[in-house]
Order: sequence, then C-alpha cells, then structure tokens
Amino acid sequence: MSRIVSEDVSHILAADLPWERFAGKTTLVTGAGGLLPAYMVITLLHLNERLSAPCTVVAVVRDRDRAAVRLGPYLHRTDLQLIESDLSRPFFYDGPADFVIHAASPASPAAYLRDPVGTMLVNVVGAQSALEIAVRRRAESVLMFSSGEVYGETGDVLVHENAFGYLDPATVRACYGEGKRAAETLSVAYAIQHGAPVKIVRPMHTYGPLIDLADGRVFCDFVADILARRDIKVNSDGLAKRPFCYLADATLGYFTVLLKGVDGTPYNVGNDLAVLTIRDLATTLVTDAFPELGLRAAFPKSNPTKPSPITGGRPDVSRLRALGWAPTTGVVEGFRRTVESFQR
Repeated sequence: MSRIVSEDVSHILAADLPWERFAGKTTLVTGAGGLLPAYMVITLLHLNERLSAPCTVVAVVRDRDRAAVRLGPYLHRTDLQLIESDLSRPFFYDGPADFVIHAASPASPAAYLRDPVGTMLVNVVGAQSALEIAVRRRAESVLMFSSGEVYGETGDVLVHENAFGYLDPATVRACYGEGKRAAETLSVAYAIQHGAPVKIVRPMHTYGPLIDLADGRVFCDFVADILARRDIKVNSDGLAKRPFCYLADATLGYFTVLLKGVDGTPYNVGNDLAVLTIRDLATTLVTDAFPELGLRAAFPKSNPTKPSPITGGRPDVSRLRALGWAPTTGVVEGFRRTVESFQR
C-alpha cells in the first residue's frame, strides 16, 4: 500500500463515526474491485487493527484478476473473502451479511457504452440481488451506489437531491443514468415494502489513488498526461462544469451515510467547493498543482468520445453535511496526492 493510501485510510478512520458497529460483523460489497468500493474495502480491512473483534469483508467481483489490480495486496488476508460473479444475472448468497454495499457497475462512459445491456442489468438485477440478500439476512444497514448522472441536464444550478433535469431514456448513454434511477426506485420500494434499511449515495466526479489511467474520463487522462510529462489536451470546448471530489473525502461520505444516514434517503457525495470547468481544471493543474513541470494546457477542438449531455451543476451536499461530513481536500492538493500515489 502506498504512503498516500495509508494516509488516506488513517484520515478516514480518524472521523467521529461509530466504527465499532463493524466489530465481529460481515460486510458484503458488490463490485468491490471498482475504485469507490475498493477504498471502502481497504478501509474496513485496516479498521480491523483497532476493532475489539475483526470484521469480515465479502468482496463480490466480476473478474478476480482485474480486482487484484486494486485489492491485490490484501487477497491473502483471512478477513477478506472474494466471490466471482456477474451481477447482471441473479446472485445468490447464503452467508452472513450485516452490512450490504451494492456498487457493481461500469462507471466510465467508455465502459458502459461498450456494454449498455450489461450496464443496465447490473444496476437493476444486481440491485435486486443485493436488496434480497439484505432482507433475507436482516442486514442492519445497506448502501446503494447511485450516481450524479440521475439528475440529467439541470443546467448550472445548485443541485439538491430533489431536483431533476432532462435525461432522454431512448439513448444508449442513458443505460447508466436510467439504470441508476431504477436502482434508486427499487431501493425505496424495498425500504417501504420489506423494511430494508437502505440508504442511497450519489457520487459526483471522484478521483484519487487507484484510478484507472486508461479509464477514459477526463481526470484520468489528465493524471496520465502529468505522469508522462506531456501537455494536457482537452478534447472538447472544456466548458462543462464538474464537481471534483478527492477519493478519501468521498469514501468518508459513503461510510457516514452507511452508518448515520436515514433509510430510503439519497445523499449527494461531492465537493461543492471544487466545481470547475474542464478547461479550468486543466489550467489549474499545469499552473498551480504542477508548475515545476513546465507543462501547458492545449484545447484542440475534437472530441473522440460521445459527449455527456450534462454540462453543469453544483451539488448541494447540505444533507450530508448535516450528518457531520465535509470535504477537506482541494483540487490542487488532491491531484498532487493522486499523482504522487503512482510514483513509487
């Protein structure tokens, strides 16, 4: 584990949360090899160093080899169990599950546009499987990963959890946003009909250590450019605004909702203090975060990938802040930490 990840985990575990609730318990995490759930898994495994009784993490992954990219240093541990399964099909599990986290889904446009059917199904069928397990095993808390994509096109406004914009369901790109919307509705239905203690998180643009540099999302491209010491290229007009949240801050937000959130309730998880256009992010990285590299930000007018219809929006995170959470890492510090995590 890199020094940066170790510091991040220490920061997360220093938060005033009821961590002892995990003692002796089992947490089932679907999609555990993904960036966001992997940081939760790593945090739980390090939590065992301070719990009165160790917790067990059951990590459901689609491909063990791919999961090893992020979880490899932990695969030998007895407190981590790996299960390979394709969550786009019904998943059955009969072991203990005191906490359930459903985070299985492609997350980058390049990934979900390669498999729009699988993307839709893993968000709906996978969500149902996770919720059924939670009800059957009487889980004490469930966390459903949604996305800021559920808001559609809201324009450049403050986006509260009850504000929604236009999202055309008859487009292939909607496989992700509509899949997440369906998973949210299913979660609320299970909460009402079966008493499932499910909370919903809507992550915004999240970056940090362990990102996939070939992911295709702009912040991954920028980190790859910096590591390669090449000028940053923005393959669009760069005017779309995005809230960029550092991974450790986001992870603490997810645990805050899992442990303190209200059942049947969605929570935005993003940095409302770090909303930048793509153009401004590129400029900030070369001038403020890494001025010593002498790089430039270039803005050619081509866009090789299908652009997002979502052009702006600042997340309203007051609901999550009311639980005691707040982001602490700005863009300059966050991206410096991200780049440093790859320089071992």
